[in-house]
Amino acid sequence: MNIFNPQIKNALTQMSSVLHGKDDALVKVLACIFSGGHLLLEDLPGLGKTTLAIAVARLLGLKFGRVQCTNDLLPTDVTGLNIFKMEKGEFEFHAGPVFNNLVLVDEINRATPKTQSALLEAMGEEQATIDGVTYRLPKPFFVVATQNPVEHSGTFPLPESQMDRFMMKVSIGYPRRAAEREILRVGSRKDEIDTLPAIFSPEEIVLTQKAIEKNIKVSDNILDYVLEVTEKTRANPNIAAGISTRGAMSLLAASKTVAWMQAREYVLPEDVKEVAMDVLVHRIQLRQGAESVKKEVLRAIFQEVPTIV
Repeated sequence: MNIFNPQIKNALTQMSSVLHGKDDALVKVLACIFSGGHLLLEDLPGLGKTTLAIAVARLLGLKFGRVQCTNDLLPTDVTGLNIFKMEKGEFEFHAGPVFNNLVLVDEINRATPKTQSALLEAMGEEQATIDGVTYRLPKPFFVVATQNPVEHSGTFPLPESQMDRFMMKVSIGYPRRAAEREILRVGSRKDEIDTLPAIFSPEEIVLTQKAIEKNIKVSDNILDYVLEVTEKTRANPNIAAGISTRGAMSLLAASKTVAWMQAREYVLPEDVKEVAMDVLVHRIQLRQGAESVKKEVLRAIFQEVPTIV
């Protein structure tokens, strides 16, 4: 993807200085955030998922919180809890890490389903309810969750309802040889993340999200294109559960952001295809088969749908 938006180009340049060989993943992360969605990073340990999330929070000027998931993590460790203060004779609310702009939920599939579900209200409604009292979360609010492949021991697969809350599921992958050679030559540069400049502010991100939603035009042909893809996932005999309406909306929102990142005021079919796998793969349920088969099924669907401009 050719990036023409000057602020996004600057952000990619800054992040590339500490995250070698991850430009494709960085573009997808920024596209997800400026679309107002939550992100799931799935990959093997040691490939920079956590470093990427911290760098993004720094560059976007966001207040950062982190949850390290374990099998004994409680829902209140995420949302916060009321603590009784003897000197005051009353309960006092102590906010959990979810009350930040960008919340990194590390290894989310190592938490139990009960704790995983504590994030659902926050991700869907941008609020948290503790002891019957509802608290609004700050704006903007994003969850960047990381998970190891479900084949790893000690993991709890995310239920379909939780997976559908994530706008995108992105894999970083191994770096190319040249980039990995540079990493081995200079060593870890995590310490340099703190020196990254804040290119955006929370207020700017909210305004940018609204501008993308309002100003990037979507033609009727593009709407029909997205609907055709969605309907074919529902009718495909290999797919047990096709794309939901929320999934179709997420695909359209991410496509508009891709157009904005390329300094264009309208969506093309290529924008839809650019983010289709990241937005759709984790939302479909096959009757049988692995993740790679899901991608093949989706590619076949896109080949069946004619591209109309």
